[in-house]
Amino acid sequence: MVFSSVIFLCFFLPAVLAVYFVLPKKARNFWLLVASLAFYACGGPKHLIYLIASIVINFLFGIAIANLSDKTHPADERGQSTYHKPAQKAVLAIAVILNIGSLIYFKYTGMIVDAFNSLSHKDVSIPEIILPLGISFYTFQCMSYIIDVYRTEGAVLPDGRINSLCTRDPLKFALFVTMFPQLLQGPIIRYSDVRDALDTPVITLDSFSKGVERFIIGLAKKAVIANTIGEVCDRIFAIDPANMSASVAWLGAVMYTLQIYFDFSGYTDMAIGLGKLFGFTFRENFNYPYISRSVTEFWRRWHISLSNWFRDYLYIPLGGNRRGNVYVNLLIVFLATGLWHGAAFGFLVWGLWHGLFMLIERSLKGRNILRGIPSYVRSFLGWLYTIVAVTLGWVLFRIEDLPKALSYISAMFAQQAKSFNAYSVRFFLDARMAFFLLVAILACVPWASILPQKAGSYIAMFAQSDRRLPRVSRHVILLVLFVICFVFTVNTTYSPFIYFRF
Repeated sequence: MVFSSVIFLCFFLPAVLAVYFVLPKKARNFWLLVASLAFYACGGPKHLIYLIASIVINFLFGIAIANLSDKTHPADERGQSTYHKPAQKAVLAIAVILNIGSLIYFKYTGMIVDAFNSLSHKDVSIPEIILPLGISFYTFQCMSYIIDVYRTEGAVLPDGRINSLCTRDPLKFALFVTMFPQLLQGPIIRYSDVRDALDTPVITLDSFSKGVERFIIGLAKKAVIANTIGEVCDRIFAIDPANMSASVAWLGAVMYTLQIYFDFSGYTDMAIGLGKLFGFTFRENFNYPYISRSVTEFWRRWHISLSNWFRDYLYIPLGGNRRGNVYVNLLIVFLATGLWHGAAFGFLVWGLWHGLFMLIERSLKGRNILRGIPSYVRSFLGWLYTIVAVTLGWVLFRIEDLPKALSYISAMFAQQAKSFNAYSVRFFLDARMAFFLLVAILACVPWASILPQKAGSYIAMFAQSDRRLPRVSRHVILLVLFVICFVFTVNTTYSPFIYFRF
C-alpha cells in the first residue's frame, strides 16, 4: 500500500483517523501500532515476523544496556556518559553486529556471492532472499536508539538528574519503529525526537490543518509531478544507449533527477503531514537540494536524516575532522552511503562519485580559486558544476549495471558512434510534458524566500486588508490541488516509490 493510492486515501487513512480520535487517549498508541503493522503487512506479510523480532530484540538490548549503566559518573557537555562498563560495550557491539548482519543477509548476500563467483571463477548458486520493505530505514532507527541509550544512559547531569533515554514500555518502542507514516521510506527518526509525543501527543486544530496541507503538497509532488515525468523517463532509459542521441540522453537524465527528488521528497512531505495528524513532529528531510552550489551543500540539503545519521554514528566515531585522516573518514562514509542504498556496484560507484567531489571540495576549502570573478558568476558556476555532477551521479544510481550506466553517460557526451537514433527529443517532450517539466524545475526553487521584498510587502498589505480572504483562498487552492491529485491517482497505474526497495 502506498500513500498515493485510492485504498490508502479513501479507506485506510480515514478509518485509522476516525478510530484514533474516537478511542480514549490511553488506547490511541495501541491502535496506531495495530494500524502500522497492518499497513506493513499489506506490502510484506511474510516479513512481518522479522520486523516484530527486530523490535523485540532491540528493545531488550536497550534495557540490557540501561541496566548495566553506572549512575555515578558525570555527563559531558552533550549530556552523554563519560564511562561505560566493559559489559555495556559488549552488549552494544553484539546489538550493532546483529543489526548490520541482518542488513548484510537480506540486502547483500546476492552481491557477495556474485563477487565471490567472479573472483574465484566458481558457480555458487545465489539464494533467493526477499528483501523486507523498509529494512534499511527501521534497522537504522533501531541502531540509533541502541547507540543513544549507550551514550546517554546513567550520566549524571549538572542538576543531579540521571540522564535516561531507555524506554521500558514495549508498546512505545514498537510504535517508534513501526509508525506507518515513516516506516517504509523515512525520514529516519530518533527516539528522542518522538519520546514526548509517544507519552502525550499534542494535536491542535492548527497542527492538524498544517498536517493536511503538508500531505496534499507531498501528494501533488508524487502523484502529479514525479509519476508524470517518471513514465516518460522510464521509456528513455529503456532505449539502448547505442541508439540514443546526446539530447535524448540528457533529457532522460534530467527527468530522472527531477523524478527521484519529487518522488522521495513528496513521500517525506506526506510522512511529515501524516505525523502531524497524530501529534508527531518529524524533522525535515529535504531543503531544496537542487539550488546547492557545491556537492557538500547538496548533502546538507538532500536526505538530511540519512546524512545526519552517518555523521553522528559513523563519521564522528571514526574521528570526523579531529582525529585520523579526514579524507579517509569521508570516503568510508560515502562508501557506506552508496552501499546503504542497494546491493549493486552501481550504488557503490555512486557513493564514491559523491565522495570524490566531497574530497576535492574539502581540499580546496579556503582557496579562492575564482578570485576576481563577480560573486553572482561564482554562484552560477558553483550551481552549474553541482547540478551536472549530481545529474551524472543519478545515472549511476538509476542504472545499477555499471557498464550500462557508463554507456549511457558516454551517450550524454556523444562519445560513442550511433548506429541508429530511433527517437528525437520532440518524441518525448511534447507540450504536455514540457509543461510538467517546467513546473518541476520551478518547484525546485524556494521562491518564497527569494522574492523581492517589495513583492512581499504587497502580499502583507493584501493579507491585512482582509485576514480571512487569504486563508480561505489557501484552503480552496489546497482543495483543488487535492482533487487534481486524486484524479491523477485514479487515472494512472504508474505509481512507483523509488525508495521502497531500500
